[in-house]
Amino acid sequence: MALEGQSGYSIDDDWSQLYIDGEWVDCDSGQTLAVEDPSTRETVTHVPRANEADVDAAYEAAAAAQSEWAQTPPAEREQLVQGLQQVMAEHRAEIVELYTTEAGAMHGVSDTGFELTMDQISEAATLPRRMKGEHAASNIPGKENIVEREAKGVVTVISPWNFPLNLSARAVVPAVAAGNTVVLKPATNTPIIGGLLFARLFEEAGFPDGVVNVVTGKGSEIGDHVAGHDESDVVAFTGSTEVGRRVAGIAAENLAVPAMELGGNNAHIVTDEADLDAAVDAGVFGSFLHQGQICISINRHLVHEDVYDEYVERLTERASHLPAGSAHEEVVIGPIIDEAQRDEMLDYVERTVEAGATLETGGGVVDLDGVEDSLVVEPTVLSNATNDMAAACNEHFGPIAPVIPFSDVEEAIELANDTDYGLSGSVHAGDVGAGKRIATQLETGMVHVNDQPVNDEAHVPFSGTGASGLGGYNSEDFLDEVTEKKWISLQHEPREFPF
Repeated sequence: MALEGQSGYSIDDDWSQLYIDGEWVDCDSGQTLAVEDPSTRETVTHVPRANEADVDAAYEAAAAAQSEWAQTPPAEREQLVQGLQQVMAEHRAEIVELYTTEAGAMHGVSDTGFELTMDQISEAATLPRRMKGEHAASNIPGKENIVEREAKGVVTVISPWNFPLNLSARAVVPAVAAGNTVVLKPATNTPIIGGLLFARLFEEAGFPDGVVNVVTGKGSEIGDHVAGHDESDVVAFTGSTEVGRRVAGIAAENLAVPAMELGGNNAHIVTDEADLDAAVDAGVFGSFLHQGQICISINRHLVHEDVYDEYVERLTERASHLPAGSAHEEVVIGPIIDEAQRDEMLDYVERTVEAGATLETGGGVVDLDGVEDSLVVEPTVLSNATNDMAAACNEHFGPIAPVIPFSDVEEAIELANDTDYGLSGSVHAGDVGAGKRIATQLETGMVHVNDQPVNDEAHVPFSGTGASGLGGYNSEDFLDEVTEKKWISLQHEPREFPF
């Protein structure tokens, strides 16, 4: 469906149709949604505004294709996934540019998202050969126990707007590799890089019809129907805890498995024994990468009182000099995804200052030439913060760094754990052993010592605790989510029964 002379992977291509059962089709409503470039605030293209009839068609196609796809030999599924990776590599430049335009991600961030996606596909390519069962002895004479692993069936993937490429890939590709079919509903803000792009990639890679189906539209209009569809066996959702609770509840009503990766309020602990150079470097990166729009970014800096003033001074100096502007320029801080997100985080900053924190730098919006109502928020540092202030107790999801003092390690651990979330975190305590002792006491799914919390590797489990989610992604964890085990017993000798 690419326009003549275009690659098929450019924002300027035709993205006006849904992908259902291997065909590009018009949506039932005939309506479209505008896609905005967050840097320029300009509408750059339009995508279909799907309704429930389109959703039903997508699930019908996925369900019809699943049995045959699950019976496809492992080597063939492996080769198709490897082919998908090759197609991505061939279109890297277009995909990175599309990422920057639609998600407001600087090229460095887009490149990282691309590499994470390639890593996810590499890991997924190994799954068809890892679909192994078990053999167990029986307490009953003459009986043999076999446990087989099978695909669940149809997997629903609802992906977010912040890292739409790799966070779609980490669910879609392993699910397909394991023998499932997929219905993908991308975020409204990023319907192409998180959705329709995958349709085009899977199509070019030669996957059978119906294996991957993509519907774009407003979550408020079709989200519940997607999450609760009776053909769905697993619902993989990445997004806010508020929305995730609703999605998980709807999925559970249908007895579908909810795989939820939700919000975070991640602490960056810096003790008086820390290497301050390394701690500040990690703090700057972990707070301001992709404007802080990452579930695993630093939400709170917890710093020992003996090094607190120096840490604040150095963090402020670094933050105040970070170049901010359009994602199409050579900057570090780009735009927030939309005005609702921008206004919420600025409100958190205002309320935190009103509560007694000190605004060291930032706190406003960067004006851009030719752009009305800029979405670029200044990198912001707040000192004298406390755990109960708005920018600290909420997942602010922006380029905001509240810095909270503590007097000893026990208080740091208590502060870090004083949240409903439990996703990631980081510790700088000088000695790796000391850092690990602190890490083991943090109530999170992931902790990184002498580093910052933004880490993701496809072969290592990625999961949270508490309000940060249910289930897990990556490696064996997500394979367990999208497969089920069947016990088959074989009675080789006649069995005696009491009656």
